[in-house]
Amino acid sequence: SRPCPCSRPCPCSRPRPRPPMPGLYLHIPFCKKACTYCDFHFSTSARGREAVLDAMEKELIQRAREIGDAPVDTVYFGGGTPSLLEPARIASFLQLARDLLRVRPDAEITLEANPDDVTAERLAQWKAMGITRLSLGTQSFRADRLAWMGRAHTAEQARQSIALIANARFSSWTIDLIYGLPGMDLAEWDEQLTIALDHGMPHLSAYALTVEPRTALAHQVKHGTVVPGDDEAVSAQFDHLMARMKAAGLVHYEISNFGLPGHFSRHNSSYWEGVPYLGIGPSAHSFSGTTRRWNVAHNARYAAAVEKGGPFSETESLTPVQRTNEQLLTGLRTHRGVQLDALPVDIRPRNEQRIVHYVAQGLAHLEGGRLVLTERGRHFADRIAMELFAEA
Repeated sequence: SRPCPCSRPCPCSRPRPRPPMPGLYLHIPFCKKACTYCDFHFSTSARGREAVLDAMEKELIQRAREIGDAPVDTVYFGGGTPSLLEPARIASFLQLARDLLRVRPDAEITLEANPDDVTAERLAQWKAMGITRLSLGTQSFRADRLAWMGRAHTAEQARQSIALIANARFSSWTIDLIYGLPGMDLAEWDEQLTIALDHGMPHLSAYALTVEPRTALAHQVKHGTVVPGDDEAVSAQFDHLMARMKAAGLVHYEISNFGLPGHFSRHNSSYWEGVPYLGIGPSAHSFSGTTRRWNVAHNARYAAAVEKGGPFSETESLTPVQRTNEQLLTGLRTHRGVQLDALPVDIRPRNEQRIVHYVAQGLAHLEGGRLVLTERGRHFADRIAMELFAEA
């Protein structure tokens, strides 16, 4: 072949970014216990479990054509608690996905796991079947906090599990922690972050406690038995989180997510970037780029409908205004921000003064037409996005 005519350093030899590729999400709707704060769809009963899992395989067979020949870049087992399943069942799902879809050889394949399910044997089995990334639902390393949250694992299991995962040498792994807990101070939060970092953690998802409707926590707050952390304390914990992760070399690439270079979640990043994905299982959502589909959030109804070939989902076609507002909500949460001139609806004419104000107040900056929030602005990401919303 001809030598490259470009001057050094040669741009032809630079790695080019991959085009967006679809992802596959499988929702495993079973848990050992109900956490006080969780509003995801799940069941603590094993009744009908096999029927639901069988139905999920049938749904995947039925809907694989929606992805077609497009290479699949990510597979994500979420829930619920996927690590509850026997490894052979997880392997079966993964093999079916490979049989039906063009799963890339270097695909990111994530399994959500709870500390009480993590053993050296299980880790070896998960790795052998092709799991490349583990997401560990730690939430806290303190016994009193875990008991209050209703978690199934102990503080000792939380510490032991991250040590086992660190030694198992998966391509990547991450843990979840929660801050903004009632009565939490900076010393406690700093202790939590130190324990996580001491094990060489390459990625962290850290969430401020949110009181979701129809949860046990919402009931406790309503009746005054629990007083949520005040805004000032939660804000200080968020600032401390950003500082600790920055000092450790983890990039703050999304409001709640921090990772070493090369360890960002490719699957979750595809959500924030509006990449299509196929969701399988009760309550699972799918996105085509212009339409959103969601399955019924009821295990028995879902399984029966799939078995009979009947409808088990609803679909919504998104308008340009809806797609614009979704991109603002998700994009402004990321370190890449939002390319304003690429939005389906041009929001700049009616928002020019707002954007100038955000920049002047140190909440955001503009980089080549891309609006990116500063560390200070990240405290107000949702509010800023909603202020910029396109109007129908």
